[in-house]
Amino acid sequence: MSAGLNPAQNEAVRYLDGPCLVLAGAGSGKTRVITQKIAHLIEAKGFEPRHIAAVTFTNKAAAEMRERVSKLLEGKTLTTPGKEGRKVPVNQLTVCTFHSLGVQILRQEAEHVGLKPQFSIMDSDDCFGMIQEQIGTTDKGLIRKIQNIISLWKNGLVTPEEAMTIAANEDEHQAALVYRNYVATLHAYQAVDFDDLIRLPTELFAKNEQVRDRWQNKLRYLLIDEYQDTNACQYELLKLLAGPRAAFTAVGDDDQAIYGWRGATLENLAQLGKDFPKLHVIKLEQNYRSTVRILTAANNVIANNPKLFEKKLWSEHGMGDSITVTPCNDEEHEAESVVFRLSAHKFERRAQFRDYAILYRGNFQARIFEQVLRRERIPYVLSGGQSFFDKAEIKDLCAYLRLIANADDDPAFIRAVTTPRRGIGNTTLEALGSFAGQAKVSLFEAVYMGGIEARLSARQIEPLRMFCDFIQRLTDRADKEPATVVLDDMMEAIHYEAYLYDAFDERQAQSKWQNVLEFLEWLKRKGTKPEAAEAVDGEAEGFHNADGLGDTGKNLLGLIQTVALMSMLEGKDEDPDAVRLSTVHASKGLEYPHVFLVGVEEGIMPHRGGSEDDGPIDSERIEEERRLMYVAITRAQRSLHLNWCKKRKRARETVVCEPSRFIPEMGLDDAPPPTPEEAPMSPKDRLASLKALLQK
Repeated sequence: MSAGLNPAQNEAVRYLDGPCLVLAGAGSGKTRVITQKIAHLIEAKGFEPRHIAAVTFTNKAAAEMRERVSKLLEGKTLTTPGKEGRKVPVNQLTVCTFHSLGVQILRQEAEHVGLKPQFSIMDSDDCFGMIQEQIGTTDKGLIRKIQNIISLWKNGLVTPEEAMTIAANEDEHQAALVYRNYVATLHAYQAVDFDDLIRLPTELFAKNEQVRDRWQNKLRYLLIDEYQDTNACQYELLKLLAGPRAAFTAVGDDDQAIYGWRGATLENLAQLGKDFPKLHVIKLEQNYRSTVRILTAANNVIANNPKLFEKKLWSEHGMGDSITVTPCNDEEHEAESVVFRLSAHKFERRAQFRDYAILYRGNFQARIFEQVLRRERIPYVLSGGQSFFDKAEIKDLCAYLRLIANADDDPAFIRAVTTPRRGIGNTTLEALGSFAGQAKVSLFEAVYMGGIEARLSARQIEPLRMFCDFIQRLTDRADKEPATVVLDDMMEAIHYEAYLYDAFDERQAQSKWQNVLEFLEWLKRKGTKPEAAEAVDGEAEGFHNADGLGDTGKNLLGLIQTVALMSMLEGKDEDPDAVRLSTVHASKGLEYPHVFLVGVEEGIMPHRGGSEDDGPIDSERIEEERRLMYVAITRAQRSLHLNWCKKRKRARETVVCEPSRFIPEMGLDDAPPPTPEEAPMSPKDRLASLKALLQK
């Protein structure tokens, strides 16, 4: 048995006789199993790192996986026949997100899908703007609805033609009409959206046997993390990559499937056994995170769902603290109560603020907690807030980078040419857009076309051509010169710092410029990594790291798609000493010593899903909400505190609330009786109470 592994983990690491599904309960050490299995494949079974791919959903998970594998294989040598004794080239492993793998495939097979290798990746706002332009409305709710419908269709491998036949209501009919033009517009921009990063490789592999065989030979063993979160398109991609060899290990947990609303399908777990009859199932049930009381509550809740696989978590951490359930008068009282009890608990346990998380079902619940935490001067971090990469100043610079890589990217052209302003007004851009549309070329190409003089004056054309000449010079240099040099020259030329101080007050400008400097430093760090070492057989294959795009060396063009993926997958990873405010969805995969779960009421948890009536919530929604409750409970390591409100403001009225059905399902027989509601303490009384605690 491998050192430190329990029997089930050891079996999962060593099983290589066919396809394998590891059902890994919360906190059961799944990342350890994946990383140890990678090491086992290389050390004991003679696999070369370049033939192994580990795929997950977030950059953070991929980074952790990469770090652990690197430590396990440090100083180790290959056992591959003919290459024995050579140092393991860890940098040839593919350890990345699903979408990063999609980028790698599309880069290498661009010609087969009608793209150039430096295609643009449109973010959600870009796609929103494209749909808005097509339907000519300012109704943001409708645009988002259409955007979501198209996304679900892409994730389900539904073509624009098929969408026209399956559209079942007015919104879907409108989305189907938009879908075809939306796809055509993306193609004209030489761009893809986030869903295309999976859809296009899947369709390519399904149609092109030669390309499919090449990738099946390239990636000979697959490890898939968080398998229960895969959608139909991701599953099909994995199936096509696995091929007849079926050499893969999928790691997942049916009890933590909480992304049905974005296309993930729990049926993929059942489908795996149908598509691969020799599938071997291994269960990881020992939990290394939580106390017995917390796990008992989680097991009791999830037992109310129909089960694909029977699984029950257990722990050797002891019984632990009782789980508390506190009713509150309303949301203001709830926030006061939670913050006071959190402060008292911190002083009693001599804990740090980072040890605490306040989890809730929806972002709308965060505001009142932010207000109370600010008033009490308690540091906090809001998960799911604005990503660093979504800040306007970062998106401004990304527009330049996107345009350098892909001159057909019209949204990037518009943003870059107008930030800072160059004497190019809306009238000029409208005329240019009209001319480009009629000629069926990009805005960039239209600037140099004959006939433009009939639409624009020489005075209008001159700044446009100066801008395009500038971008073209940067493009010519970007694949030849060090990224740091090109970036410095670009920033000096566009005078972005001066623009910020002209456009904003000094305090705002200073903050924005600091973000810019931080972003540039991040780019430069990425761009000055040493070139990946040559593979032992002479092939140069870069390390597919946490962002999944390989060490880009000194090449600026290689960084640009990395930035696009970072902005959509997640923001900067920070861990200050602060209370974490987070939705339960955003907390998945994380753990905290002490958790306050708030708003545990009917209509919130379980969530009604936008329905205005008070009728019963459908059974499928209840099952997913119950899984969400299970995820929330299992984030806690040592203590768990539940809160619910007797009344809550909804729209403009106050409604009476009932405690969630999930509370009695937890079976808290030994829970203390609910504490009586008290009026919120004054700051003076609260301070006195905390001082009394310190003197104990």
